[in-house]
Order: sequence, then C-alpha cells, then structure tokens
Amino acid sequence: MTKPSDRAVDLLLYTISAVFALVTAFTSTLLPHRAWGAIAACGYLAAALLVYVVGRRDILTWATWAAVAMLPLVVQAVQRAGGRTDRAQEEVAVVEHMGASLLHTGTPYLSRAEIAAIPLDERLLGYRPYQPGMSLFGLPRAIAGEHWWTDARVWFAIVTVAALVAAVTLLRPSNPSMVRAMQAATVLPVTALTLATGGDDIPVLALCLLALALFASGRPGWAGVAVGAAAGLKLFALPVVAVLAVLSIATGTWRRLLPGALGIPVLAVLPPLLVDPDALIENVFRFTLGHGLVTSPAQSPFPGYLISQALPGGRYVAAGLLVAAAAVIGVLLVRRPPRTAATAALFCGYGLLAAILLMPTTRFGYLLYPVALLLWAPTLRVFSRRTQQAHSFFGPTA
Repeated sequence: MTKPSDRAVDLLLYTISAVFALVTAFTSTLLPHRAWGAIAACGYLAAALLVYVVGRRDILTWATWAAVAMLPLVVQAVQRAGGRTDRAQEEVAVVEHMGASLLHTGTPYLSRAEIAAIPLDERLLGYRPYQPGMSLFGLPRAIAGEHWWTDARVWFAIVTVAALVAAVTLLRPSNPSMVRAMQAATVLPVTALTLATGGDDIPVLALCLLALALFASGRPGWAGVAVGAAAGLKLFALPVVAVLAVLSIATGTWRRLLPGALGIPVLAVLPPLLVDPDALIENVFRFTLGHGLVTSPAQSPFPGYLISQALPGGRYVAAGLLVAAAAVIGVLLVRRPPRTAATAALFCGYGLLAAILLMPTTRFGYLLYPVALLLWAPTLRVFSRRTQQAHSFFGPTA
C-alpha cells in the first residue's frame, strides 16, 4: 500500500530534480549536459505535477525515466548522427573507437607508442580505460556506420532496460521498496544524465543489481553470469564480484556462482592479452593508476582528491587510506560474511562509497553506484522475508 509520505517524497524528488535539470541547462559548461537539462527539466516537472494523479508510482517512475533519460538520449543520438559534434560525452566516442579497433585489429586498445603518436591535445581520447567487453557496445557503429541507432548509448540503454526489467520481474513489482530502488537506478539526475550523455556506467550498475536479484531469488549460477558480464565491462564491478563470491562461499553456492563471476571477465581479457598484452596493461592499469602519458580528468572534490592535491605526497596518503579502507572491509567480510543478498548489497554500497570518496581521481557521477546499491538492499530484504514466509506456510517446495 502506498503511504502519503511516499508520494510526498516523490514530489520532493521530482521537484528538486527539475530544478537541477533547469540549472544544468543554463549553467553547465558541457554542451551534452545542457542539452539533457533542457529536455529533462520538462520531464521532471511533468512527473512532479502527476505525483498525486497517477495511481501507480511504479508506472510514473518508468514514464519519468523515458522522459528524462531515454528521450534526451535518442534526441542527442539523432542530432549527433546528423553532424552535431557536441551531443555526446567523450566516453561515447572512446567506446565506439574500442569497437572499431576490436573489429580491425583484434584488440580494443592502442599501444603506448600508438597513443604517443596522437597529437597531445587529443591523446586522452587514445586511452580506453575499460574492460574489453565494453568494446561490444562500439561494434554496431564500427559495422553499420554512423546512424542514430548505432550510437553506443542506445546499446547501453538496451542492456540497462533488459537487466532492470528482469530484476524487477524477479523481485515482484508489488514490493513496497521497489519504487524507491528503481528511482535511484533510473530517474535520479546522476543516473538519468549519465545514461543520456555518456552512459557506460549504467549497464554495469544494472547488471550488478540484476546479479543481486538473481541471487536473492535462488539463481546463483545466473547471478554469476550477470556480475561476470558487469566485470567484463568495467573494473567498478569487481568489488561486487568479490562480495558475491564471499556470499556464495558462506551459503555453499560457490560452485554455481564462481564459474560465471570469474570466468567471463577472464575470457573477456584473453583475446587482447594474446594480441597485445602491453596495450591492455597501458590502458586498463597504467592509465587508471595515473601512470599513463596523460592523466585522467576525473577530479571531483572528494576527500581522496583533495588530500592528493593539498598534502606533500598526498597521492600516496590517499592511496594508503584507500588501501586501509579496503582492508577494513575485507576483514569484515571474513569475520562477518554476508548471508543474504540484501546484506551483500550493503557491503557493496558502503564499500564503493568509501572507494569513491578516497580515490585520488574520481567523478561525482560514480556516486550512482553506492546510492543505487544501498537503496536496492531494502527491496532484497523484503523479497527474502516474503519468500521465507511463503516457504514456512507452504513448505520448501512452494
């Protein structure tokens, strides 16, 4: 049953989001963000006006997501295909370049020498700091040419929708915590803006949420496939892999989860490792750790970045704090391992939050991971509780 306070929070969420989108439209220095804000502000405002009109909050959430993320994405993709060069963030082009390189050379990465040959002001785009699986989103444009539907963001969105629909179906839409969890994964500005203008983090997040839902519903093998696919796209999924691995060991399901969770990322890495191992190391590790030919522009003012900039040897101090935080979380995982998907989601959320805050180079947008994971936990908890109640009433085969 919907509580009056739920709709009041929805109204506040959509109103604040509308203001954020409007401010973005007028003040952002990034043109794709400004274009997103101009469309999304109308979508959020419409959602705020309909909070007390639309009977089902979940339907309003999906409709709002279509208005504030999918519509701006398609508009920008169409404009980009028509010749606009200011309708996508740089990571979209990077992913599409990965697809082209994979198609023509067998590896999505350029070597250090090839990156060094690129003019200095364009050298950053030569780096592809993603896992090899991310190049698959760039293959449509590499194969079919520059059409709006070959834009990498369109394929990010397709995978995201498929993963989230599957997760919601598994956890049952009637779950009272589901709407808030879905809002975090879809309509919050940090997620809607990211999907519409860049998008590479959103399918990774959606696959992680799906993996937790699959585990909660008694499908650890498929959970391993989902989280393994996420880890094959981006390193940010590896902490989720680690937590789910501990969960599977604690619950005796590791034989079913680990083959997919570990095998898929390994299989994704093998081809580029065989073609040019140094190119893989240069892009995924050296650049990520700040040892590339250029440095990452990810510089949000979180504690790790501020420490690395303000203190002598600050980069090493921040790295030490990050390692210490990882060690504390590792000890907690060993001493008090999670035994439910909900507890695992909390471990993932708080662990990624600590990492994002302490990393010397990070982005504000990465907060979408911990926010969505932490709000996913109550949904998983309610689902597990209802499942246990059903089993106790009907017996274990119900």
